[in-house]
Amino acid sequence: MSVGSSLVRMSALFRPRLLMLLDHPHRAVHASCAAFAGHNKWSKVKNIKGPKDEARGRVFQKLSMLIRLAVREGGPNPELNTNLANIIEQCRSKSMPKASIEAALTRGEKIKSSYLLYGVRGPGGCTLLIEMLTDNTKRSFNEIRHLLNKHGGQLVDGAQHNFEKKGVVTVSSENRSGSTITLDQALELAIEAGAEDVQEEEDENEKMLLKFVCSVPTLRQVREKLDSLGLCSVSAGLEFIPTISTQLSDEEMDQASRLLEALRDNLDVVRVYDNIA
Repeated sequence: MSVGSSLVRMSALFRPRLLMLLDHPHRAVHASCAAFAGHNKWSKVKNIKGPKDEARGRVFQKLSMLIRLAVREGGPNPELNTNLANIIEQCRSKSMPKASIEAALTRGEKIKSSYLLYGVRGPGGCTLLIEMLTDNTKRSFNEIRHLLNKHGGQLVDGAQHNFEKKGVVTVSSENRSGSTITLDQALELAIEAGAEDVQEEEDENEKMLLKFVCSVPTLRQVREKLDSLGLCSVSAGLEFIPTISTQLSDEEMDQASRLLEALRDNLDVVRVYDNIA
C-alpha cells in the first residue's frame, strides 16, 4: 500500500475455474477473497479524501520518504536494491523531477532517520500498521498518540501478526492492447508469472486495478514477467498484506476513514495499512 485492500466473497462464477487452477501440477496460485473486491464500501470510503485531494508536492514528499526508507534498508544503488529501483520507477511514473529523486537518494544516505512501525487497534476492532520515518521519535509518537485518541484508535502490541510482508505488483485492469483483463485471465497470468495471490481493488478515481502478490525475493521477476505478458504495471514494492480481515459497520467505517485521513496527513507517516474488509 500504499495504503490497504478491500475484501468480499468470491463469486460462484469463478469458483470452478479457480479450483481447476489450484490443481495446477507445478504451482498453486491463491485468489484470496480480496481478489474479488474493488466494489465494496470500504474501497470507496477510504479513498474519498487523501490521494484524490492530495497536492502534488505532498505526493512527491511521500515518494521521497519511500526512497529514503528503501536506501536505509538496502543501500543507495538501484541495481543492488530491487525495492529502491521499483520506487524510483514509481516516482518517474508520477512525473517526479529527476533532481527531487536524486535529492531523496542523497538524503537517504546522509540523514539518520528512525524507522517506526506502530500497531493500532482502530474503530470496530480493525488493525492498522503505521510506517513512519522521523528525525524526532518523541515528537512523532506524541503526534500519533494524539491522532489516535481523537479518532478512536489506540496503540497495541502484536498487530503485525495480522499482516505478512509481501511483494506487490499493481497493474492496470487493461493490457497494452486496451483489452480488459478478467479475473479468470488474471489467475492464469499469476501462475505464469509466479505470483501467489491476485487481488482486485479500486483506486481513488474508482479505476479498477489488479494486485499480484508474491514473495519478497521474487518481486522483480514477477513484475518483469507480467510486463512481458503485455500488462501495464503501475507500481511495484513491498507491502504489509493482511492475513485476517475485520468487518465494520457504516458508522465504524466512517470513523476509520477519518482516522486514516488524519494519519496520512501527518508529515512523518510513510504508509498506513489496514485489515478492513
